[in-house]
Amino acid sequence: MAHARPTTRRIGRAAKAQLPLRQQPVAVIPILIPEPPPVETRGVPLRQVASFMMCVALLCLLAFVAGRVDVSAADVAQGGGGRSMQVNAASMVPVGGFETRSTMPGALDAKEPHMFLGLRTVKYDVADIAKAKEWYTKVFGVEPYFDQPEFYVGYNIGGYELGLTPEPNAGAKRESAGVAYWGVEDAHAAYKRLIELGATPVSDVQDVGGGILVGEVRDPFGNVIGVIYNPHFKPGEAK
Repeated sequence: MAHARPTTRRIGRAAKAQLPLRQQPVAVIPILIPEPPPVETRGVPLRQVASFMMCVALLCLLAFVAGRVDVSAADVAQGGGGRSMQVNAASMVPVGGFETRSTMPGALDAKEPHMFLGLRTVKYDVADIAKAKEWYTKVFGVEPYFDQPEFYVGYNIGGYELGLTPEPNAGAKRESAGVAYWGVEDAHAAYKRLIELGATPVSDVQDVGGGILVGEVRDPFGNVIGVIYNPHFKPGEAK
């Protein structure tokens, strides 16, 4: 019996063209895709920027801490008598709270230290300087240390000066721009004596707080004079 053998036939180009589309051989063509060129990085890496900023911040903190000066040392250098200040090292805030130089005992303005040495002279204008000289000599119980009636008469009252200047246009009653108070041991007695010598009342003696007594009178020449008893002020402390 004869057996059928499979035969292999070669298919030419024309036959291939006549084959269905799904049976046609597919040619594989390799495609080479080039690698992208390297991208050039510009600027400074972020890590280096962060490290630089941390170094700058650390240097600023060290400079701030090193610049803190003890308040007491600064006051001693300037001739003041300030107190030392304890500072919290973590927050740089005073332990006892904030205290300004204006509230510190003995605090001075560094720009103008010791410019004002205290009250020196109180000057009154009088139309009749001869009568004013006579009246004030009785009031204070001393003679003037400087006596030139044509332009000035000066009294030394406990280290302070009262001056009289001739002013023909001075009125018999003038409004005071301010009142100078003369210290006394007994405000009531001094006020009463001024009235007895010819002064007129302006403000009776009164307690203004803290045991301080003040009173005001007007001298016969139109000037307002104040008397004060202040237990907190010791005349020996004045310079």
